[in-house]
Amino acid sequence: MSVHLIITVCLSVQSIIMPVYNAACWLDECLQAIMQQDFTGTMQLSVFDDASTDDSRASVEGWRERLEGRGISVVMSGHKSAHPRGVGYAKNQAVSQSRGRYLCFQDADDVMLPERVRLQYEASVLHPNSLIGCKIQRIPEGSTERYTRWINTIGQDQLISQIYTSHGPTVIMPTWFCSRSWFLEVGPFDEGGKGVPEDLLFFYQSIRQGGGVFRVDQCLLVYRYHEEASHVITWDLYTHRHALDFLQERVLSHWENFTIWNAGKQGRKLYRSLSPANQKKVRAFCDVDENKIRKGFYTHEESKQRPKPKIPILHYKAASAPLIICVKLDMTGGILEENLDSLNLKEGSDYFHFN
Repeated sequence: MSVHLIITVCLSVQSIIMPVYNAACWLDECLQAIMQQDFTGTMQLSVFDDASTDDSRASVEGWRERLEGRGISVVMSGHKSAHPRGVGYAKNQAVSQSRGRYLCFQDADDVMLPERVRLQYEASVLHPNSLIGCKIQRIPEGSTERYTRWINTIGQDQLISQIYTSHGPTVIMPTWFCSRSWFLEVGPFDEGGKGVPEDLLFFYQSIRQGGGVFRVDQCLLVYRYHEEASHVITWDLYTHRHALDFLQERVLSHWENFTIWNAGKQGRKLYRSLSPANQKKVRAFCDVDENKIRKGFYTHEESKQRPKPKIPILHYKAASAPLIICVKLDMTGGILEENLDSLNLKEGSDYFHFN
């Protein structure tokens, strides 16, 4: 570590931002891990309790003396109304009451590894105006296997090229670390409440404003899966809508024409969801399924145009770039990935994934 970085560490306060809602059963493990951080600078824990009905606030208070004895100041507030205001609201409140120059976002049911604050802070200094993530360990082991593999294995370039997939942000929210100045430039989080993907909306806005995305390629967080934390249908619908809007804004608006890879349900759904201007840019569908290819074309029956639009269906080897890939990653035993590799195309310019 350079002398400049050592001096900066000593002068900087890192605020751990933790919204809490009925998390009492996980807080001991979470707070113990915060105490064990090997960061040598000043840390603060900022907790906002979003109308918990369990002993969450008492649990945090029970750790205050130990945390402050370790040199980690604690600020905590919350509300006791009948209804939670939502995670976006709770995060914004926790940020507002904190004082750190850098923000480390932590979910109350997850566990940070000892190096997390130190390594993500160092990365944030080197990558200003960026959202910094990390690799994760998912527990229980084996849960959301494909999602976990995606989080940990996509390359640095794919952190930008794969921002339109159904997985959401390419560095996941429970691992985020950024400067306060960048958060204030981009934010705050959307406070629409349940079903609103506040992390995805913030992530896209950060990219719109020229922000970077970087991942520390080390496991720094134990990311817990449980039913209470699982995505709900409304969240998925919001995510799909916003991802599609962002795809049209960032990619399709700059293309003269393109091909949709998947002549089946998902590809046709994408076509029907496009703006009329972008529908006109679709030169063809392509596929590997000979039955679909033999049909020759897809007719957009819902269209009010006369004659109704007919889009050719080609074998993928006969298709022309650029392409939008509407087949889920890691679902075909590697066949999709092999087929793409065989075309010698470049992800992020010749094709993007959307599903």
